[in-house]
Amino acid sequence: MNSSIVPYAARRVATSTHTPLRGMRYHAWQWGDAGLAGPGRPPLVLLHGWMDVGASYQFVVDALAAAEGFQRWVIAPDWRGFGRSLPPPGTDGYWFPDYLADLDALLDALLPAEGPAQVDLVGHSMGGNVAMGYAGVRPARVRRLVNLEGFGLPATRPQQAPKRLQQWLDELKTPQALRDYASVDEVARRLMKNNPLLPADKAAWLAPHWSEQRADGRWHILGDPAHKRANPVLYRVDEVLETWKCITAPLLWVEGDRTDVAKWWGHRYPRSEFDERLAVVGAPVTRAVLSPAGHMLHHDQPEALAAELAAFLR
Repeated sequence: MNSSIVPYAARRVATSTHTPLRGMRYHAWQWGDAGLAGPGRPPLVLLHGWMDVGASYQFVVDALAAAEGFQRWVIAPDWRGFGRSLPPPGTDGYWFPDYLADLDALLDALLPAEGPAQVDLVGHSMGGNVAMGYAGVRPARVRRLVNLEGFGLPATRPQQAPKRLQQWLDELKTPQALRDYASVDEVARRLMKNNPLLPADKAAWLAPHWSEQRADGRWHILGDPAHKRANPVLYRVDEVLETWKCITAPLLWVEGDRTDVAKWWGHRYPRSEFDERLAVVGAPVTRAVLSPAGHMLHHDQPEALAAELAAFLR
């Protein structure tokens, strides 16, 4: 890739906003405003995945506006420690309950009291898991729920706790770092290496949203290196599924035809086990498969994804 590549041109321009909550200045990208929300058209909230940013949804937002035939108020926050949401000072670890609390506080702050009480909630990967949990804990607040390959994690056993805690304590003593890059073009090439389906113009657009140039002249990923540390809290599937059972919003599950979960977890978490987990959701579940698409399906097939969202959200 070279600097002659013309970056993707956004059709709907987002506004960068910061909201004070829970000891942070929480950043979110917003397309439109509360004036676009109304009956049957609540705010659309897009939750990004691990090592991603809210701006990552730009391509889908553009395609969704065309697919729906009208604009909606869309909110895409940067999770704490990602993008422009700096974590509270001294943060050395991250856990899912904080993401739930951040989302709850952000919606309290952004949604006008006299406006729609509900949102349409979309989450990708880690964001999909947060969306599922939030829809179970705050079912009255979610009108429609969309999970984009938020598979969750392999089941853990109580016997794993001592070793996990030991690992976490050891890693707290070890400085964490993310690779930096000599140019924004290098960042774009990294994105395309991670995802061969990502077009060059979209990679060129994403690179300066996924990273920033700092005083040393190099480009740094907009993610706190502390995210690399082991989580001391085991992933307790039974507790997760009890939350999923409380979901009342209709659910759309979307996946890419090229996603192979065995590459992540081997035999520890087969795809069949996820289907068994999803079956506990009592609300209606609609499934869609996008092709060709991998895990970053909102980059690989934004138009196809927008079409699925538009139909489901109506």
